[in-house]
Amino acid sequence: MRAYSLRRTSYWVFHYAMLAAFLAFALFPLFWLLKVSITPNDLLYSEGVRMWPSRTTLDHYVSVLQHTQFPLFFRNSVIVSGCTAVISTLIAAGAGYGFSRFQFRGKFWIVGIMLVTQMFPLVMIVAPIFRLLAPLGLTNSLTGLIIVYTAFNVPFASFLMQSFFDGIPKDLEEAAMIDGATRFEALCKIILPLTLPGLAATIGFVFTAAWSELLFALMLNSSNAASTFPVGLLAFVSKFSVDFGQMMAAGVLALIPVCGFFFLIQRYLVQGLTAGAVKG
Repeated sequence: MRAYSLRRTSYWVFHYAMLAAFLAFALFPLFWLLKVSITPNDLLYSEGVRMWPSRTTLDHYVSVLQHTQFPLFFRNSVIVSGCTAVISTLIAAGAGYGFSRFQFRGKFWIVGIMLVTQMFPLVMIVAPIFRLLAPLGLTNSLTGLIIVYTAFNVPFASFLMQSFFDGIPKDLEEAAMIDGATRFEALCKIILPLTLPGLAATIGFVFTAAWSELLFALMLNSSNAASTFPVGLLAFVSKFSVDFGQMMAAGVLALIPVCGFFFLIQRYLVQGLTAGAVKG
């Protein structure tokens, strides 16, 4: 009995030690981001490597918000990421429902082409996309970014939504249709409410992908008016120096909407990702 108790205690000690090590490894970059953002410039290099500065300041945050164009970049990112998440999820919900419920000619090839689009390195297709958007006047615009982000996120989002529709019995909508509902009414009133975790997971995935994307935001825009915050962070890098304090402060501010968004949908997100992993 004593040996069993000792083994059980050792197991829990090892379990929590591994959990603490994982959390420390995962959260240390965020801690360092916050630490540098509140460290005065005169202490950034003079104090060496310290876990916490001897003095703290909010000057970097004040400078970022009042003396840079970060608020404009931040607003652009919110618009682009929000619109991309909503549009992509609506399209993915329709596509996922179609792939789950219908058999049609060419379905195999359509799925195959959608998979192939996820395999190309993005850097290979930046130039063709720029040549495609430029004559349409969609470069240097938020609309162009929303279109590009939506196009690249819809395939994966569609497969994600399909896995959730596959897990809902067809009998539910067939029963509703027998009672007089159309297929569209059955979809809106019966099926979609049951896929809320899937919709939340899809919106969260697409929003995060669009929020942090840099390559297209950098290559398709040359004006500050249509730049997003990942591009705006590069403004803190000059030819001979890097303003780490302001850059880290901008990074912390950029985390706020993402953390708030995930906090609001965390219940659905965990359910959705777990269900998708089991059914996928």
